[in-house]
Amino acid sequence: MANKCYVCNKGPITGNNVSHSHKRTKRTWKPNLQSVKIRENGKVKRVKVCTRCLRSNKVERA
Repeated sequence: MANKCYVCNKGPITGNNVSHSHKRTKRTWKPNLQSVKIRENGKVKRVKVCTRCLRSNKVERA
């Protein structure tokens, strides 16, 4: 399974670490995904959902 939210499709983004001397190195920011059981169309399935979608009740937990 990819590192994406099942609900909002939020995934990792890339950017730069910038040091004090302004050297730049690549880095990634990953979303805070939780593996939860949700109820969808009367069936229970286990998916990865970001904490923002969990907090705003965009999914019904099983």
